[in-house]
Amino acid sequence: MLRRAIEVPSSSESMHLEKLGRRKWNPLPIPHARIPEPKGQDLDYINVAHSHLIHSDWAKLETSSSGLTAFRIKHILLKIKKDSVLSFDFYKWVDLQHPCLHTLETRSLILHILTMGGMFKSAEGILKGIIVNNSRLVDLQAKLFDAILYSYRLSDSSPRVFDLLFKTYAHMKKFRDATSTFCSMKDYGFLPTIKSCNAFLSSLLGFQRASVALSFFREIRRCHISPNVFTLNMVICAYCELGKLEKAMELIQEMNSMGISPTVASYNALIHGHCQKGLLSSAMKLKTLMEKNEVHPDCFTFNTLIHGFCKEGKLFEANKIFGEMKTMDVAPNIVTYNTLINGYSQLGDSEMGSRLYDEMLRSRVKPDIVTYNALIMGLCKEGKTKKAAYLVKELTRENFEPNSSTFSALIRGQCVRKNSERAFDLYRIMIKNNFHPNKQIYEILISTFCENEDFDGAVEVMKDMLGRAMAPSPCLLFELCEKLRLSEKDDLAAKLCEEVEGRYHSSGGVDHSMCKPDNLSEE
Repeated sequence: MLRRAIEVPSSSESMHLEKLGRRKWNPLPIPHARIPEPKGQDLDYINVAHSHLIHSDWAKLETSSSGLTAFRIKHILLKIKKDSVLSFDFYKWVDLQHPCLHTLETRSLILHILTMGGMFKSAEGILKGIIVNNSRLVDLQAKLFDAILYSYRLSDSSPRVFDLLFKTYAHMKKFRDATSTFCSMKDYGFLPTIKSCNAFLSSLLGFQRASVALSFFREIRRCHISPNVFTLNMVICAYCELGKLEKAMELIQEMNSMGISPTVASYNALIHGHCQKGLLSSAMKLKTLMEKNEVHPDCFTFNTLIHGFCKEGKLFEANKIFGEMKTMDVAPNIVTYNTLINGYSQLGDSEMGSRLYDEMLRSRVKPDIVTYNALIMGLCKEGKTKKAAYLVKELTRENFEPNSSTFSALIRGQCVRKNSERAFDLYRIMIKNNFHPNKQIYEILISTFCENEDFDGAVEVMKDMLGRAMAPSPCLLFELCEKLRLSEKDDLAAKLCEEVEGRYHSSGGVDHSMCKPDNLSEE
């Protein structure tokens, strides 16, 4: 069956693998293609060219390059196939002299030669070139596989060439082609190595295709390809991504029966999965279990737990984990400090954030823009805008550029101080620097303008918000229209509501009835 190459993964790979697993495996015989023996002028040319090559006489070879044909190239490659380096040099030379003479057949021959000679990187480079440069060729995957298959016996090749083809598709994120190649390999009795299978699993997980990854893992098991610890760790990640934590736990328990000991990465994946679900007590039990099994937690383990507690606002527990981390001589890194500083800043505890900042400097952990933004946010939440401005100067001295998060924090700080004019100035600077405020920043700006009874400013920001295709919340819209009505600006309120209704009436995202004139007059 010919399969079309695509870039984006699809759930059809999962279904195809499931169907494949139900089929009885009776490998097809490997076809033995033959090419005609050279005669006359072809034979003379091939022998002379061969002599030039083995004597490294490229100058003489170049004088006769006009006589090259695809047929002669194939026979020359077959004559020198035992020397993979010379073969590759000749292949590249042809590519420079007459690139149009290379066909899928000549490229397949060099792939066989290079893989037999252990030159896998060079072979993968050629494969990538074939795939990229022939992307518009219909059924490229099937044609390339057939070209390699039919020249397999001719080249006295090994299964490594098919393994490389499968792995290259995996590395290039060509999921459909990788799946089709795996199926075609199996049809002819070839199976990829576990290393190549891991490359495919890794690429699938990188594209959040956990369900396809699990289907492929089941096929690996059906084909009796022995998984290693890297395989199983990725399967644990896939289960956790799908929220199947019990299945992930079962696999950890089964690993020992497979003769594979869980590693710190195995437990880290499980702990991360539980933290993502907010199951922090279970995550802590897993940490205890890994220690009991003499697997020592690493920086990622502690960072995951600290992040989990900070996300839930449980800074006491997060700080306790932080203390344990240092007691166990696991050095906190930039992620550790940033997570804790951000956690305290979200709670408006800038003092604790500053202490952590001082500690990270003493520990020679260099702050980054995330660190500064978290500190600025903490200060701004408390209205300490002067200290925040000092930090902005410091981050520029450290060659960092203020970004969207920096401006958002500063705007929030001015809004806390009810300084709507300064907040609006910062908003304008933010826009000028090509940073885009989020909905939350727009709404806090509008609310601050309303509190300061600067309704013209509130309407201007609201119109900017609408211009960026953001729908205001019904409560905010009602608040602004009500304030306009009370200020005897009924016409402005009506126009604003009409504009909102005109933009978002069809989407149904905002209940605009609450800002209609008759509703605005209700007590």
